[in-house]
Amino acid sequence: MTVINKSHPEEFILLGFTDRPWLELPLFVILLITYPMAMMGNITIILVSKLDPQLHSPMYFFLTNLSFLDMCYTTSIVPQMLVNLGSSKKTISYMGCAFQLYFFHMMGGTECLLLAIMSLDRYVAICRPLHYTLIMNQRTCILLVSIMWLSGMTYAVSETSVTLQLPLCGLNKLDHLLCEIPVLIKIACGEKSANELTLFVVCIFMLAVPLCLVLASYACIGHTVLKMKSSEGRKKAFGTCSSHLIVVFLFYGPGISMYLQPPSSITRDQPKFMALFYGVVTPTLNPFIYTLRNKDVKGALDSLLRKIFSSK
Repeated sequence: MTVINKSHPEEFILLGFTDRPWLELPLFVILLITYPMAMMGNITIILVSKLDPQLHSPMYFFLTNLSFLDMCYTTSIVPQMLVNLGSSKKTISYMGCAFQLYFFHMMGGTECLLLAIMSLDRYVAICRPLHYTLIMNQRTCILLVSIMWLSGMTYAVSETSVTLQLPLCGLNKLDHLLCEIPVLIKIACGEKSANELTLFVVCIFMLAVPLCLVLASYACIGHTVLKMKSSEGRKKAFGTCSSHLIVVFLFYGPGISMYLQPPSSITRDQPKFMALFYGVVTPTLNPFIYTLRNKDVKGALDSLLRKIFSSK
């Protein structure tokens, strides 16, 4: 490790895949392709949901928030990755690391809660259809989203401030592609078991509790759907929920494998591949998952494209 004369360095060296330099060019090309795809896909979902009156419902209000979150999520890490992969100087300033740490975890924590809220919305729509408009009214939706954003910000501020107070004893090399809490805890010197415990407890509330809510909602949904007499109704309900379940699996799986284990037990390359997965792959796939498996979104997109081309 490079040693400097103060506890917190002016910059961090992000080692990434320097031990396997042949990976850097393919990864650079992949990110250069997937990042615009993620941005365009999520912008399309937002525009279609806003411009088509038929999609002005709680489900698509939450989907719009998910698309906006994914855009911010991937933007908080991919540009820095591209800069480092495309140059020989693979560094990030201390303040840059702090900002990346905050925004990356704010978006991640907020998305954990949003996916739980979306499952609750599906539960009410399928299990309590007669009360859906009464329960999931505009005021309730705005309140849920406000609580979600505030909780994500609070989580990010608390975790980032606690992590950045750890003594690094002049160590400034991170074996990662970005600044992430478990990796910073891992290189800290001195006693850090309290930080590992704090991270674990907080992640229980931000990951495990929302996931349990998702699973409970879908257990009730599954029970209700199986009792439906109409095969068309069952097909429509499963079609609506399957997209969300795929997104839940893609997001929570890597997140749990990364954050619900002690940082000291994390393998060397695990943080890099997990960060690429839930920070790049998932935001890129989400718009396609919802578009390809949702007739309403496909219909609204076709209508929007026809209007655009007919106006020309």
